Amino acid sequence: MELRHGAVGPVAKGDPTMAQERLRSSAQDEPQLADSFRKTRALTEALAAPLSEADAMIQSMEDASPAKWHLAHTTWFWETFLLRDHAEGYRLYDAEWPFLFNSYYEAEGARHTRCDRGMISRPSLAEVLDYRSAVTEAMERLLGREDLQPLITLGIAHEQQHQELLLTDIKHGLFQNPLGPPMWEGSQQAAAERVREWQEHPGGIALIGHDGEGFAFDNEGPRHRVLLEPFALASSLVTNGEWAEFIADGGYGTASLWLSDGWAWVQEHRIASPDYWRGEEHFTLQGWVDRDPSAPVTHISFYEADAFATWAGARLPTEFEWEAVARGQHAEEAPAHDPAGGNQLDEAAPPHPTGSEGLFGDCWQFTRSAYLPYPRYEAPSGAVGEYNGKFMSGQVVLRGASCATVRGHSRASYRNFFYPHQRWQFTGLRLAKDL
Repeated sequence: MELRHGAVGPVAKGDPTMAQERLRSSAQDEPQLADSFRKTRALTEALAAPLSEADAMIQSMEDASPAKWHLAHTTWFWETFLLRDHAEGYRLYDAEWPFLFNSYYEAEGARHTRCDRGMISRPSLAEVLDYRSAVTEAMERLLGREDLQPLITLGIAHEQQHQELLLTDIKHGLFQNPLGPPMWEGSQQAAAERVREWQEHPGGIALIGHDGEGFAFDNEGPRHRVLLEPFALASSLVTNGEWAEFIADGGYGTASLWLSDGWAWVQEHRIASPDYWRGEEHFTLQGWVDRDPSAPVTHISFYEADAFATWAGARLPTEFEWEAVARGQHAEEAPAHDPAGGNQLDEAAPPHPTGSEGLFGDCWQFTRSAYLPYPRYEAPSGAVGEYNGKFMSGQVVLRGASCATVRGHSRASYRNFFYPHQRWQFTGLRLAKDL
């Protein structure tokens, strides 16, 4: 499992089953869970199907991983934490592969260096796909185990996270090719034009965090109260057209708009536009296309989002303001937003922002909130504790979901998190202001 997208790991051998107890109420009934497992495994392979063997090995930077590695790592998860630990008589597919495909579970021992995953030329892509088939087939005998349903639910969520990472990582990889090769052919849907309105919120005490119904990662709780001052949240995301105005007005060259670290980053890396922009075009998984001015801007960093908000005479929302609006708390005229709504990933098709209505979909939205533990948060023991608590330093929280996020894998309490300079994901912004 990778650092991105608030992640939680399984309970290690011999450790308390705290995480499993938290998830027990979220477990689906057996037929539904089995169907979800099979569809998730199939979708991962369908997303990677357009790639050549060479494409699947690309690792364009340390933050990204090759598609082949994602295919193998998600399989390693099932083999390690389900089959190895719970399937009587199961033998590892290849005893040397865990070293290659463990991400950074310290409890699972030594592993291959993260930045060198693109050097794993063997096993081949075909061998990795055979590995997937064998593990998927072996998992069938565990899908009916009631005691394993929470862990299987967690495994499905883990693989869904990697589906989004597979898409954004290969996009960054293909972008490095001067030819700009597309992963999919075809045209893109034009974005709908939106009239921006301000949804006012009177402030007060808001309940923040997961309510205990359904699946959640440990960093989404415990539920607690937060005092909000009156504020307003924009009804629409910032668009490419608005960002072009920011550029034309010298936004990237005006130090007073930027945080100190952000200005240093802009100067050091000569940042002058969102990632993937070139003239009036931008790079997508369908190659280079004309940029739609009405579509939400994406692939920006926190530094850029904060500078734009300052330029626009507004600010970024806190994660608590965003969640209060998403839940419709204290806003009678604004019903809660449906996490399943908006532009999210439904099938193996090229994701792109379309400017859908509501708070969810299109792009992950930066907040001004540092990624920190909630009051009374305790990192679970064992391997579970490695994958949220220890990363609550130096990162910022994003809310919502992107066009590459699997539908159903988003909710009002979901906390995504990235370092301030990172922008290879579908990241954007929604403005807020004080009242």
